[in-house]
Amino acid sequence: MIPASNLFLIGPMGAGKSTVGRHVAERLGLPFVDLDHEIELRTGASIPLIFELEGEAGFREREHALLAELALREGIVLATGGGAILDVRNRQILRERGFVVWLDSDVEVQLERLARDRQRPLLRTADRRERLESLALERNPLYAEVADLRLRSSAQRNCTQAAHDLLAGLPAAWCIHPVGAAP
Repeated sequence: MIPASNLFLIGPMGAGKSTVGRHVAERLGLPFVDLDHEIELRTGASIPLIFELEGEAGFREREHALLAELALREGIVLATGGGAILDVRNRQILRERGFVVWLDSDVEVQLERLARDRQRPLLRTADRRERLESLALERNPLYAEVADLRLRSSAQRNCTQAAHDLLAGLPAAWCIHPVGAAP
C-alpha cells in the first residue's frame, strides 16, 4: 500500500479523468480539481485561446506552474490534462506529491468519446485517429513511468463504472496520508 496525500489522475484525452475524478472525490469526501478547468478559471481564457495566443509551450508553462501550486495541497483528487506528463518537472511532482492513477484508454474509445468535441487544440486535424495514435506512442511510456495504478477503460465501461472499479481497487493500493506525517 502506498501512502500519499493526494490522488492524481493521468491519461489521454477522452479517458474520463474529469468525470471519474469527480465521482471518486465525492465518494472519498475530498475536493476535486480539474487542472485544465482551473487554468481556464484563473486566466479567464479557454484552453484553445491560450494555445492560439501562446502556443502549446505557453500553455504547458501555465500548466506546470498551476500543478506545482495545487500539488502542495493535501487531500485532493486532481485530474491532469493529457499532456501534463510531457514535462519532466510535472512527472516529478506527480510522483512525489500523490498516488497516481493512469486511466488508460485505447484510441477506439477516445474516438468514440471525443467524436463531437471540437474544442481540443490537438485534435484540430484532418485525421484524428492518426493524431491520437501518435500521442499514445509518445505519452504512454510517460504515463507508465509515473503511474502507481493503471486502470484500463473500454467502450463497455462508462465513467461511472470506471470510478466504481477504481474505488474498489484503491484500498489495497493507496491510503491517504499527509506528506509530512510518519507512515
